[in-house]
Amino acid sequence: MKLLALPLLLAALGAQAHVVLDAPEAEAGKSFRAALRVSHGCDGAPTRQVIVTVPEGLRGAKPQPKPGWTLQVTKAPLKAPYESHGKPVLEDTVEVRWTANTEADQLQDAWFDEFVLRATAPAQAGVYWFKVRQLCTQGEWNWAEIPSSESPAPRAPAVKLTIKPGAPAAHVH
Repeated sequence: MKLLALPLLLAALGAQAHVVLDAPEAEAGKSFRAALRVSHGCDGAPTRQVIVTVPEGLRGAKPQPKPGWTLQVTKAPLKAPYESHGKPVLEDTVEVRWTANTEADQLQDAWFDEFVLRATAPAQAGVYWFKVRQLCTQGEWNWAEIPSSESPAPRAPAVKLTIKPGAPAAHVH
């Protein structure tokens, strides 16, 4: 009986060892909240910085400030500009960085927390990947590996966001 429980225990521990989205799906073209849940530090060391690469195609990403953490947003020119509220958008957020202000503000290994941003989902349904670097007082995790046929269960997977097709517009008479 104990041998049968071991694979289940290992699978459960592995599932907790990633950065994950609280809601891993969003509707195409709609605004959504991405709460990236960090569930542990680096081999016992507290997390001092979380850096999120925003997937190409997400529009208008805005991070939520966290008390005790400094927020830095990096923007870059867009390959395909778009219009928002009647104005052209030529650059957009490509990276968000939260840095703990003091040692007391760091995310301890035994705790979890969420790092949140809002964005508009791409108009195209599909799978998009947030790459997350988690820097600790000692060591780091680079959650950036995208599963493939060669590596279906990577050790440090990127955070998967599935964009579902939007609901058809209602017919108005």
